[in-house]
Amino acid sequence: MQKLLLSSVVVALLLLSGCSTVKETFSDIGDVIPDSLERSSLFFKIDVQQGNAIEQPIISRLEPGMSKNQVQFIMGTPMLIDVFHQDRWDYYYSMQHGNGESEKKHIALFFEDDRLVRTEGDVRPEPLGDVQPVRETEIFSVPDYNDTKGIFSRMIEKLSFDDD
Repeated sequence: MQKLLLSSVVVALLLLSGCSTVKETFSDIGDVIPDSLERSSLFFKIDVQQGNAIEQPIISRLEPGMSKNQVQFIMGTPMLIDVFHQDRWDYYYSMQHGNGESEKKHIALFFEDDRLVRTEGDVRPEPLGDVQPVRETEIFSVPDYNDTKGIFSRMIEKLSFDDD
């Protein structure tokens, strides 16, 4: 019994001392295990989307001479309007996928006299013939609400103790 206890203590001490020497001698090996766990499929990581969606069909709808209201209707509210440069609107979009891949887009719109003059950035407007058109808005008709009594209302009516 004592030999078993003594041998298990010695093995435990050897294992514990081995861990400390591995970390000291191979400093990179301590980072390998957490990194490999992060890349494994054991953990689910969500996709993180930030900013305005900047897509080619939307950008292609922009035309020089559009007013700020028309541009805002198409693109949405800009991510950044500089206080000192009111005639420049910046739109940013970033998508960080759970697998580590990332996608970033930026477009800057410049106005003169509240009219769109030019665009700069990663995406440029193209003629509408080259890209697919934006989907039309679908309209669904919803039937009117019928005020029918539910099962509890009918049960209360049948069990009512009204003095009729």
